[in-house]
Amino acid sequence: MTKGEASAWHEVWDIVRQIPSGQVMSYGQIAALLSRPLTARAVGWAMHDCPDDVPWHRVVNVRGECSTDRVTPTAPGRQRKRLEEEGVRFDADGRVDMARFRWQADEEP
Repeated sequence: MTKGEASAWHEVWDIVRQIPSGQVMSYGQIAALLSRPLTARAVGWAMHDCPDDVPWHRVVNVRGECSTDRVTPTAPGRQRKRLEEEGVRFDADGRVDMARFRWQADEEP
């Protein structure tokens, strides 16, 4: 990781730490809030390496789906279980209702 990536990733983690329990943000939504250009995919890589105090499970893809089952060696369903424990509900297709559970940061465009 380069120094620039490290700085950008810290900014990502700072945003994710602000997401309240029971709410989610998408990777692209976080990317749009950053002070430097970063893609939604890069936000995903930042989340892959996040510190323990970052609530990584509150970040979903733009469709409201959990992407972590595809990219991490953790137990399948772990992200969904953590979100459900916080009161986030999923539909029959395994998607979060983004209109209901999406958190909008105050600074968001």
